[in-house]
Amino acid sequence: MKVSKFGGTSVANAEQIKKVAAIIQADPTRKFVVVSAPGKRFDSDKKVTDLLIDLADAVLNEKEVESKLDHVLNRYKEIAAGLNLDQTISDVIEEDLRVRISKDQSNMELFIDSIKASGEDNNAKLISTYFTSIGLSAQYVSPQAAGLVVNDFPERAMALPEAYENLSNLKKTSEIVVFPGFFGYTKDGLLRTFDRGGSDITGSILAASVQADLYENFTDVDSVFSANPKVVNSPLEIEEITYREMRELSYAGFTVFHDEALMPVYKKGIPVCIKNTNNPSSPGTRIVAERKGKHRPITGIAADSGFSILYVSKYLMNREIGFGRKLLQILEEEHISYEHTPSGLDDISVIFRSHQLNPEKEQRILTRVIEELHAEDVHFRHDFSMIVLVGEGMNNNTGLAARAATAISRTGANIEMINQGSSEASLAFGVHKSSENKILRELYNEFFAPATVR
Repeated sequence: MKVSKFGGTSVANAEQIKKVAAIIQADPTRKFVVVSAPGKRFDSDKKVTDLLIDLADAVLNEKEVESKLDHVLNRYKEIAAGLNLDQTISDVIEEDLRVRISKDQSNMELFIDSIKASGEDNNAKLISTYFTSIGLSAQYVSPQAAGLVVNDFPERAMALPEAYENLSNLKKTSEIVVFPGFFGYTKDGLLRTFDRGGSDITGSILAASVQADLYENFTDVDSVFSANPKVVNSPLEIEEITYREMRELSYAGFTVFHDEALMPVYKKGIPVCIKNTNNPSSPGTRIVAERKGKHRPITGIAADSGFSILYVSKYLMNREIGFGRKLLQILEEEHISYEHTPSGLDDISVIFRSHQLNPEKEQRILTRVIEELHAEDVHFRHDFSMIVLVGEGMNNNTGLAARAATAISRTGANIEMINQGSSEASLAFGVHKSSENKILRELYNEFFAPATVR
């Protein structure tokens, strides 16, 4: 039994949805289909989710609501027409959207969540209708009816333990289940969306709940690559990768699979396969608990920008009990989560995602660190990237850090931070964003070019 999730590009228009139907028809073990909202049809196109955000903004600001609503409805009408569906499904979608835009707006975030989630929800209804029209025995299932229960606002949305038990009942369904990704409901019935890549999360939760034999994640590439193909020319494809390696790479910038989505299937030991909707015969990339045999020490190299560094210096900091805890508590009280904390005897740096900051928050932090911790120097630095080398074979291979640092030095870039996790499966370098791409290419040449394979 398989759970198959299809991303936005896989369901962007009628032709893509026909490919999805053919994939489901080709394998009767594909019993659960999780779908995203329609994505981009071409590079300059807008995702339906973006159109829905525009609609929500128009409702909240009381302007151009009907024109924004038409933009969304026309996308669905175009898809329905291309699938030879009658007007009924378009009417269902319009009624649903009009109900949503008329809901209470007192909590802006929850209101926007409800509008955004309609992209996946209505696409699942449409795809289920199409499946039925071509003779597939299928049914749309609402996350609320199925019991995908999430925690309460304002904490980040996560499935509660009882959600897995509730969703396990779907195993009894004889029809193909078409399930919308991206959102769940609190016990009080409030709709909440997951973080970016939320449909991946839904698919993983569902796969874990029904104890699937395989979780297939269909996208628009044949496999996961060892580096970003937009930066590195023709990088190697990864045939097999461990959960831990994929988690590290996804966190560090690989956009093929959301890092949080791995946790439910990891706990249940369910393998994952990344496949291409446009080339379903390609074997794809398998994500597994363990890989057997000898492999390259480096599986992949990822880079992600948008980091800031808080630098704090104080003489004899290393002898002051509780200094690090107090510093991190200041950040916690500003609702900032951190990524790395490299330190020396008299200084410490805290690295975190820049989107968590604003000028007022920065000033409060600087003031508190000076007044409460009596730091001698404290300042922020911005526009940094994290470049991460990942591989299960790293801990059995000496000299990797030296090779990587030497490769970076050849680019003329400065290394701001080096951090190796205790698992020794990843090695991270903090560099200025302006050097990110040239460093990525040089590291790829160092570890993947044929002349350097060891």
